[in-house]
Amino acid sequence: MSMPGLANMSDPSPLLVVEDLKVHFPIKAGTLVQRQVASVKAVDGVSFLLNRGETLGLVGESGCGKSTTGLAVLRMLDITAGRVVFDGEDITRHDRAAMRPIRKRMQMVYQDPYGSLNPRMKVVDLIAEPMIVHDLLPNRAARADRARELLALVGLRPDMADRYIHEFSGGQRQRIGVARALSMEPDLLICDEPVSALDVSIQAQIVNLFQDLQQSLGLTYIFVAHDLAVVRHISDRIAVMYLGRIAEIADRETLYRRPLHPYTQALLAAVPIPDPEIEATRPQIAVAGEVPSALNPPPGCRFHTRCPLAVARCRTEEPALRDVGAGQMVSCHLV
Repeated sequence: MSMPGLANMSDPSPLLVVEDLKVHFPIKAGTLVQRQVASVKAVDGVSFLLNRGETLGLVGESGCGKSTTGLAVLRMLDITAGRVVFDGEDITRHDRAAMRPIRKRMQMVYQDPYGSLNPRMKVVDLIAEPMIVHDLLPNRAARADRARELLALVGLRPDMADRYIHEFSGGQRQRIGVARALSMEPDLLICDEPVSALDVSIQAQIVNLFQDLQQSLGLTYIFVAHDLAVVRHISDRIAVMYLGRIAEIADRETLYRRPLHPYTQALLAAVPIPDPEIEATRPQIAVAGEVPSALNPPPGCRFHTRCPLAVARCRTEEPALRDVGAGQMVSCHLV
């Protein structure tokens, strides 16, 4: 399967194809009879490919649609328009029953491990629960053994299986969340800000864990984050999102060496450099104002209301996401 402008990023059989994905949340009014009066365009035309064994970083400001994109790929949210194709199978309109065998192969690691794990269950039962739901192992003893193996795999002691989640630190809880996701032996992990709530020193440990697991298990990741340093460390390619759309997508080194979209340039310019001499000589790129509302996004280029380089065309004509060479794609009239 190929998509215009994306063929150079694909192998013959990409694990995931997302094409013109839209997720709009209706706003309704009325007391007895409700009618839709508007919609929040959380994701509004996102396309990308994800190859097997690859990590795609999704970055952008809060509210740009990163997490919503991940949830839509997992079919945890209804898709308004577009297509999601997983391992050659179009799952866009799958109902709950049709998605059941797919869900074993697509798992999520959440931002808040404490909020996503039942505090009344022991760790062994938390990890074993998905195995029960999907009938993966025949008896309790086998599931408990597998849970302890997974704890060891993510860097925890197997004897921790009989503890409760409140007895662990934030980093340990996140490792337990990863172990639970791995209990399904998935092909794709969607990691939704998995290190943003952790101390910086612990963040590095968890990122290294993700990389080790990818190498040993052949996992494919969508890594959602707002920390550009973390994304740079773990991603093969990076997609920069703004107000529900992709502004730029490129391989890691190209994006950081030669960012082309003004929004990408502004994001990278905001990342501090430890060397004060280099920091003092860097060009400062100011982005004025706030992100517009997804309820009523601006016409033309959605970034034009904050872009210091915007021209008249940017205010009226929507730029297409186009290939500018070497797999780099940019949605900007000025590039």
